[in-house]
Amino acid sequence: MNHQRKILVTGGAGFIGSHTITALVSAGFTPIIADDFRNADSSVPSRIEKIIGHLPEFIMIDVCDKEALKQVFEQHAFAGIIHFAAYKAVGESVEFPLKYYRNNLLGLINTLELAVQFKVPNFVFSSSCTVYGEPGELKEVTEDLPKGLAASPYGNTKIIGEEILKDVHHSNSGLNIISLRYFNPIGAHPSGLIGEFPIGKPNNLLPMVTGTAIGKYDQLTVFGNDYPTSDGTCVRDYIHVMDLATAHVKALEFLESGKSSFETINVGTGAGTTILKVIQVFEAISEVKLNWKFGPKRPGDVVEIFAKADKANHLLNWYPKYTLEDSVQHAWNWEKKLQND
Repeated sequence: MNHQRKILVTGGAGFIGSHTITALVSAGFTPIIADDFRNADSSVPSRIEKIIGHLPEFIMIDVCDKEALKQVFEQHAFAGIIHFAAYKAVGESVEFPLKYYRNNLLGLINTLELAVQFKVPNFVFSSSCTVYGEPGELKEVTEDLPKGLAASPYGNTKIIGEEILKDVHHSNSGLNIISLRYFNPIGAHPSGLIGEFPIGKPNNLLPMVTGTAIGKYDQLTVFGNDYPTSDGTCVRDYIHVMDLATAHVKALEFLESGKSSFETINVGTGAGTTILKVIQVFEAISEVKLNWKFGPKRPGDVVEIFAKADKANHLLNWYPKYTLEDSVQHAWNWEKKLQND
């Protein structure tokens, strides 16, 4: 294995991070996980080991602690960084904005300062389609759509994060940067060995669906049923977490080729799916009748948004491989496996 391709993965024990670790190893990179299990489960490294055949290198650290983080950079020569470490619950960010601004921005700034100081060439940032806000008439969003007004402090940390990255790049820092704007990651590793570990009650749809089906939660609430969509429920672009993981590998490989400077790239399927459709697909695959009801709309919920992913297709040669049905099946396999662990 080429140890010149060490990749620091901050927040690498989280949902998207853990799946990206497996994809990096498959592509010949040596990922090093930096995490403090604040938003992850401590069993994740050993679960990854069962997939990749060895225990990934893991460093217990809070990226907001710059001195501790600096020691990591002193001990390793990184070929690149993937920065996931951030809080991500929209509702919680409205309630505790300062917690989100401090953690998400300070963690990013510390990591960037050290990347520049230690001359790390390539940086991939975990951004979000929340930077588009409510896209108005345009449901299919491209990267050149002007960033909207963030519907939450969480979304605003991603907008500010991208501004910071752009300014760092323009400062002749020597850092090549890709900001990946995720749409709605769902599913689990096809092996069923890793998946989403929601801390407390999930904010995301599919873990609520599978958790309700298995009896963890009494009932699923669908927020709003009179939106101007095909069935009155919100429309999202659901992307399999392994397709998203592969996009990070493709982004790193693109940066390694020396072609890029600063790019923002959507990562989605290019298709919108309603909440009710996800429920119907789940019921068909699992043969479980879900206990669900309609509830009031949630403030800040975007009505309909999905990615125009042409840039990822052309620039990164990235195409999603998994269907919505695959994602739902893998998430259900994972939920059932968790029950038996």
